[in-house]
Amino acid sequence: MADLDRVKLLAARYRAAGDRPYLASALYSLTVVPTDRVPTMGVDRHWRCYVSPSFVAATSVPELAGVWIHEVAHLLRDHHGRADLLPAADHRDRARLNVAQDCEINDDLVADGLELPEGRVVPGDFGLETGRLFEEYLPHLPPSASCSDCGSGAHGSPGDWEIAGPGGPGEVSTVEAEALRRHTAEAMRAHQRNRGSLPGGWQRWAEQVLEPVVDWRRVLAGAVREAVAWAAGGVDYTFHRPSRRTAALRGVVLPSLRRPLPVVAIVIDTSGSMGEDDLAAALAEVTGVLREVGVGGNRITVLACDADVQAATRVTSAQQVALEGGGGTDMRVGIRAALDRPERPGVVIVLTDGFTPWPEAPSSSRLIAALIGTDPPPPPAWVETVHVPQIGPGPARRPNR
Repeated sequence: MADLDRVKLLAARYRAAGDRPYLASALYSLTVVPTDRVPTMGVDRHWRCYVSPSFVAATSVPELAGVWIHEVAHLLRDHHGRADLLPAADHRDRARLNVAQDCEINDDLVADGLELPEGRVVPGDFGLETGRLFEEYLPHLPPSASCSDCGSGAHGSPGDWEIAGPGGPGEVSTVEAEALRRHTAEAMRAHQRNRGSLPGGWQRWAEQVLEPVVDWRRVLAGAVREAVAWAAGGVDYTFHRPSRRTAALRGVVLPSLRRPLPVVAIVIDTSGSMGEDDLAAALAEVTGVLREVGVGGNRITVLACDADVQAATRVTSAQQVALEGGGGTDMRVGIRAALDRPERPGVVIVLTDGFTPWPEAPSSSRLIAALIGTDPPPPPAWVETVHVPQIGPGPARRPNR
């Protein structure tokens, strides 16, 4: 292996940290590992930076500074952690995955005026728009897309040139990595206040780190699961399945205990202010969770409240839910219709934008309100509430009534 020109490499890091001081702590947390088994530079998920001596010799200091920032961006944006959440097929194709991640990073670096070596990829190379996450780029890349391997710190799959396992020299722990991300995000915010703007991708990343957005799908799924478990909490005796102790008692049949699945009613606001994309996403999430916990078929009733006549009609699929334009909606009608059904539901889930009157008092059924859109008016305190951000463009919000 050729000797590594450490002076040149570290001068490039010094330049990168000086020009982008908000990245300094992250850059200086990387441990240099010289190796001729990488084509350029790469990082593992433990914050070790593998460097090719021949690449350093052939690359200018300004371009090396850009590569330093590129590699640390993979780690700051937790690309390997996000890659672990992908389907197995996407995760196995690490070359394409690496290209998508490079597209997410490089459009910001180019917009920030950084020099990058020849061969770097940007979204425009594939006819894609800038400013997206790698998860959005990945499905649109051709199967042949490839780039220099940035290591397990990017795509998550360790290369044969990486130090095996955790605990090696220069390792940054998971806790330390999270602290570095937060410190960097705070430095970016201070930079914006004092000196100027950041590239859009870095700005969004810093906001997400400092003010993380709670995934409404997880919150809604948790609320539905907990409510179903609560409604199914009651047990009863049944002779349909005799107790196992019956065999020990001649001539006596003992009942067994059963925990019945609850009936669930989903009440949908179909007024003109509701966006179809938002409604479909929330309804699909609710019905998917119910299927997971074993509630399906005739144990789910979907009631669509018409905005004009304030009637409630039963539907059996999301495709049958028609969004109507026009006047106000009173979701009390739908809730009352759900509670008046022959088999009273244990859980009532209301999908609405929140611009509706609510019942004056709680009932024996659990009531969950999934409020779709921005800044919906709050329901009464006894209603369990999950906020669902607007997904699609949707129609304009109706005025307060």
